[in-house]
Amino acid sequence: MAFRFCSLALTLLVCPILALAAPAAAKNSITWMEAAMPPYLIQEGAFRDQGYGDVITRIIQGELAEYEHKEVITNVTRHFYKFKQGEKVCSAGLFRSPEREEFMYFSIPSFLTLPAVVIIKKESLPQFGGKTTVRLAEVLRAKNVTIGLNKDRSYGMDTDAILDTYRGECNVLEITGHELSHNLFKMLMKGRLDGIVALPDEALYQAEQMGIRDRLVTLSIEENQTGYDSWLSSVGCSKTPWGKAVIDRINTILIKQRPTERYRTAYERWLDPNSIKHYRRVYREVFVQKTR
Repeated sequence: MAFRFCSLALTLLVCPILALAAPAAAKNSITWMEAAMPPYLIQEGAFRDQGYGDVITRIIQGELAEYEHKEVITNVTRHFYKFKQGEKVCSAGLFRSPEREEFMYFSIPSFLTLPAVVIIKKESLPQFGGKTTVRLAEVLRAKNVTIGLNKDRSYGMDTDAILDTYRGECNVLEITGHELSHNLFKMLMKGRLDGIVALPDEALYQAEQMGIRDRLVTLSIEENQTGYDSWLSSVGCSKTPWGKAVIDRINTILIKQRPTERYRTAYERWLDPNSIKHYRRVYREVFVQKTR
């Protein structure tokens, strides 16, 4: 009887302690929202966890030892629902926009990536004027080609400003779901799209993985070549007091880590050799100088 009483007393004592401990553990956790967008994030295959987003996220997590970290893979639309609900979520590489700033706090730039391009099949080049640089607004306004892009994704401020004008038009096809980039490339090769908007690194990765690199042409977008805003993305966290505290910590980490070789080469690994020299100059002269 005494043993049963002691057990009950111990249970009553332990339960309040656990009840108090649970909120504390929840308070010190960060859920990192991820999408299947190689080589930014690679969740399977020979290069699993070697995407530049994977590397940078681990660097940041390693400096945030006071938090428990977990990752959730879902589509971009689901990401934003979590942010808008004020959940304890962050994402390592998001382009800033006025719409997103309504429900996210953003860090100083966490990534420098080459700006968005249009990817087409080689035989389609005459449809796009026969040159390797296009004005995206003119392409979309002409309506004689169909362009694919990811729904709810940002491609950088300059590119977004053009896309937002033409979203909903019959020649702009937006898709959602998992493996967005891969699915867009499949649609391009099957002739369901004439071109897709993508980042150069993901275009090169998908082309290599699908064995179609020699069948594609990359077209620079004239409108995003005038400055570096479209090259820069940031860590985003929910717009709550919790999110603000996390972003403040992340800013100090980025200032410390961005000049390191490990940080810089996370993205360089996925560039062609001709792009690296120019990238390093912008990295040194623009990216590491950005503290806002």
